[in-house]
Amino acid sequence: MLELQGVTKYFGGLPALEDVSFTVPGGAITALIGPNGAGKSTLINCISGIVPGDRGSIFFQSRDIAAMEAHEIAHLGISRTFQNLRIVPGLNVLDNVLCGLTVEANTSFIRAMLRPPSIRQRERYLRLKALDMLDTFGMTAKASLPMDSLPYGDKKRVELARAFVALPELVLLDEPVAGLNPEETAEIGILIRRMRNNGHTVLIVEHDMDLVMDISDSVVVLDSGKCIAKGTPDEIRVNPLVLTAYLGSIGAAA
Repeated sequence: MLELQGVTKYFGGLPALEDVSFTVPGGAITALIGPNGAGKSTLINCISGIVPGDRGSIFFQSRDIAAMEAHEIAHLGISRTFQNLRIVPGLNVLDNVLCGLTVEANTSFIRAMLRPPSIRQRERYLRLKALDMLDTFGMTAKASLPMDSLPYGDKKRVELARAFVALPELVLLDEPVAGLNPEETAEIGILIRRMRNNGHTVLIVEHDMDLVMDISDSVVVLDSGKCIAKGTPDEIRVNPLVLTAYLGSIGAAA
């Protein structure tokens, strides 16, 4: 599904990513872990086109997307969430999820203003699609509520629903359970596994090691911008390089 070859990114002459290479198999959950400052979010930004890499290739379904703009990559079937919530406070829950269907709107400004029957029919279809995804994430009853009125955990669910609503091939999740309590974290883990079982490929950046070890099919470890380990959760759990760089005694006891 996704293959990175020698991805390198510099900020101010210092390498945030240095010759990072790994693959993300289709229909699986791959976790990207590492200490703060390891380059995880920078790598997600490079894959999604938010930040251009300085060197290397990023192949999505055998097509090199390293030089593409973010909107072009989104049209290919890659969506993402962000480390910090990116919601539209002035819109309600349903409209926030509809924002994730922009790539499917397939209309011009003039046609949108004139609103011919075909546009109205398309809008009804997209609305039903958004409601269906809200139902998957347990948010249908709150579809008409303003985003500002929701607790933080529900806002996270809306952001996830928006990332999955266009049925992308690959979803990049940047710390989806940050700030959530253990019960909310477990619920999000169930939802992510459900989306994997529905055919989505997921690359997840996360610090919650219990969640990572529970839901991931494979794990990639970054440290100081370099890939230091790859393997199954059980292999990563006992990898000496990982224990030294990141997990320490927590990982040894996990």
